[in-house]
Amino acid sequence: MSESQHKIPSLALLFISFLRLGLTAFGGPAMVTYIKELSVKHNHWLDEDTFKDGIVICQTIPGATAMQTAAYVGFRIRGVKGALATYIGFGLPAFVIMLVLSFLYVRFHNLNQVTILFRGLAVIVVAIVANATFSFGRESVKNYREFLIAVLSAILFWTGMSPFLVIIVAGIIGMLLFMREKHGSHLALKEKANRKIYIQIGFLFVLLLFVLSVLFYADTKLFTLAGLMLKIDTFTFGGGFASLPLMLHEIVEVRGWMDNRTFMDGIALGQITPGPIVITATFVGFILSGVAGAVVATIAVFTPSFLILITVTPFFDRLKNSELFFKVAKGVLSSFVGLLFFVTIKFASVVSWDAVKVFVGLAALIALIRKVNILYVVLIGAGISLILL
Repeated sequence: MSESQHKIPSLALLFISFLRLGLTAFGGPAMVTYIKELSVKHNHWLDEDTFKDGIVICQTIPGATAMQTAAYVGFRIRGVKGALATYIGFGLPAFVIMLVLSFLYVRFHNLNQVTILFRGLAVIVVAIVANATFSFGRESVKNYREFLIAVLSAILFWTGMSPFLVIIVAGIIGMLLFMREKHGSHLALKEKANRKIYIQIGFLFVLLLFVLSVLFYADTKLFTLAGLMLKIDTFTFGGGFASLPLMLHEIVEVRGWMDNRTFMDGIALGQITPGPIVITATFVGFILSGVAGAVVATIAVFTPSFLILITVTPFFDRLKNSELFFKVAKGVLSSFVGLLFFVTIKFASVVSWDAVKVFVGLAALIALIRKVNILYVVLIGAGISLILL
């Protein structure tokens, strides 16, 4: 695995670093930029090219992009254990917050004060995503061809095309536009996945089967819930938002576990909390089977994409010296800039802007551009939201 000349971080440091970042994980895929700040620029745990490899992988496999990127960083630094540390650390705040909100929802069925606070943060979220778009776009879009792919991708996302199809289109266009460009300094990683990594991956697959077997005999309802969430995550190409229609269909329409309004309330809570929107699974699990259901649903909805990531990454290392793959990857990276731009516009369009919100949003954006820690920006933004917005 690629690593810098700096000291390899401990698993505890990785976990704590990503736990802290997870507390501010608003904006979905925009958090990839902040993961890059943490792992490439601030701590030098990975180099630029290795991180870009991760974006290509995470864009093209199922799962929430930011969560997958967090796991990728940990995998590159400390193998399977590192991936678990960063993945769990990054997702844990979202799980805990959603669990608390789900409990309050069941008890009071009224979360107006909480939603007012988080919706007030919408202006800060727009600033977070806008800064991510600016920072990542400035570093990734180097010429007019990459710019064209980014713009086209943003347009396709806006038309409602499947994110997975957008990625395919961007890859094909990249292959055509960069036909004459040679694969230069992008070298393969020296270290290949060793037998130990494959043994650890195999152990996780066996552990998953064991847990499912226990659930099957102990609680068929939890077993069914786990199986459903595993299926949803396995087919969630294009980020966490792609999971919602499938989740709605299976839970509300097919099984009738809850009505449409309750499920939509869960989505609303998923949108206002940090972390991927697929954390709605925690809400669903809690409504159905309490804390046990929340835990089972959350683990199940993140497990397949995690296993896919750590399984395919070693094989990716053998592909990336291919001239053809290099050109496709450039198109996919440009499409990610388009995705960030689309998310910026989408988030900004749902805010009822006024002079105060514009001022707060610009102040937050300037602070982020000037490298003020995102945690401080979010905390100060929450305070301002309660007072002014």
